[in-house]
Amino acid sequence: MRDKRPVDELSIEELERILAIRKREERLKNLNRLQRAGRVVAEPAATPADRPLSQPAPPKAQARPAPDGDAAPQFEDDPGENAYRAPGKNKAADDRFWRSFTNQLLLLVEVAAVAGLIFLGYQMLTGITKLQEETASAQALADEQRRASIPTLEPTPQLQISQVVLPGGHTPPTAPGGARFNYEEIPANLWTLVESQVLQPITFRPPPTAETALAISIPKLRVDQTIVQGVDWEALKLGVGQLQNGVTPADDQGNLVLSAHNDIYGEYFRHLDQLEPGDEFFVRTNTKIYTYRVTGWEIVKPTDVHVLNPRGGPTATLISCYPYQVNTQRIIVFAERVSESF
Repeated sequence: MRDKRPVDELSIEELERILAIRKREERLKNLNRLQRAGRVVAEPAATPADRPLSQPAPPKAQARPAPDGDAAPQFEDDPGENAYRAPGKNKAADDRFWRSFTNQLLLLVEVAAVAGLIFLGYQMLTGITKLQEETASAQALADEQRRASIPTLEPTPQLQISQVVLPGGHTPPTAPGGARFNYEEIPANLWTLVESQVLQPITFRPPPTAETALAISIPKLRVDQTIVQGVDWEALKLGVGQLQNGVTPADDQGNLVLSAHNDIYGEYFRHLDQLEPGDEFFVRTNTKIYTYRVTGWEIVKPTDVHVLNPRGGPTATLISCYPYQVNTQRIIVFAERVSESF
């Protein structure tokens, strides 16, 4: 059945095949026409021989070189390697080549762009880190300069309880509730200023040095007791306490103040009223023994804190509540340093 499709619907290969068929049909028509006109000579039939003739051996065939592809005859209706290629095929091949080249070029551009972004990001991160370090350094330097320009202010002096009432005050052990700190000795208008010093226990005491007073010995009263730094309630529970006024037995100026209870916690200073002028007591440190001589004693009110002041030269003051188990006053023993020994 003949193909009735129009030419524009046929492919290049189909058109070439149809063209070759048409040319072969045309040659056959020409051959038939020549045969009918008697212009084609028929090939004579072979006549058999009466006897076979001896024929010489055929010469040995020599190998002929294969004709070059370009030298071999070519026919326009024989498709082969050198067959005509349609312009559409060449265009399609060119299109594929340029598409492949463009894709590879775009891929290269994308890789380069990503690498550039990574490099820029690294540079930005490095720059930010360096900027932060430089900013922190500049801020620290500026802060130091500002602090150096700020004048140093003297701390506001805090009122000490020893400036209000003499140490050792307490209620008698026979009073309701027993012995405790006597809050009534503190003036009402000063209570809020020293409240924390009374209610909060002291947890830190200065460490001893070579000149810190470590013990006191009063031969007439048969007292030989260690000294605790501080005259607060907890310190006097342990024995004899030293007022923290910065004075040591080795100082050539200053008043060494020692206090102890008279009717509780050992009653070490119960008999201070038995001391007379000329009696001696001793204060020991890590390096020396200092001798003090009593110059006199007196009874004062709990608020007579002037007895704590320096009296000129190296002196000592012994303080306790008075009278025994009444404790409404203080007994003050005055002494001065007379010698020191190793």
